[in-house]
Amino acid sequence: MAQFFTLHAEQPQARLIKQAAQIMREGGLVAFPTDSAYALGGHTGDNPLLTRIRRIRAVDERHHFTLLCRDLSEIASYARVDNSQYRLLKATTPGPYTFILEGTKELPRRVLHPKRKSIGLRIPDHPVVSALLEELGEPLLSSTLLLPGDEFPLTDPDEIRDRLEKEVDLVIEAGPCRGEATTVIDLTSGIPVLVREGRGSLAPFGL
Repeated sequence: MAQFFTLHAEQPQARLIKQAAQIMREGGLVAFPTDSAYALGGHTGDNPLLTRIRRIRAVDERHHFTLLCRDLSEIASYARVDNSQYRLLKATTPGPYTFILEGTKELPRRVLHPKRKSIGLRIPDHPVVSALLEELGEPLLSSTLLLPGDEFPLTDPDEIRDRLEKEVDLVIEAGPCRGEATTVIDLTSGIPVLVREGRGSLAPFGL
């Protein structure tokens, strides 16, 4: 049975953030709001966690997971970023974008795309996620909470609890959440390629 935390949207309670972070450190799967839609996430590299997310989302190992990072320096530790890519990232983060980049050896191979060795990375603009990342002191692995058969990602924490109370360990509620997924841009070729149009504007990429 999933736990349910209600956090203040702008100034999340430190006590609950610490508890949520500890659940993640212990391998727990958490549903939490972001600046786009809800996401599923937890400790990076935890193999049972990857299996649980893939089962809930009904995706295979070719699905790109996303690392949520605190800042650009953290992204540079986990992805190969050249000068032009860095300028694009700097101009569009934090915000509702996910970037597909080539992963570095800092990442466990099991979280990377099996053929392309790539992963999604993003810097969210949401106080709760920022507080979680600060408490964890490292990126967290995530995937948009879009269930099989649904057209749009989930945004209502009560519905998430009803549908996933036996599948996740914690649901975080923190006020209204947007129902639009991030815009996904593939930067692995050096030229921005649109993978999924979402909340983020395409203008910065000339698309």
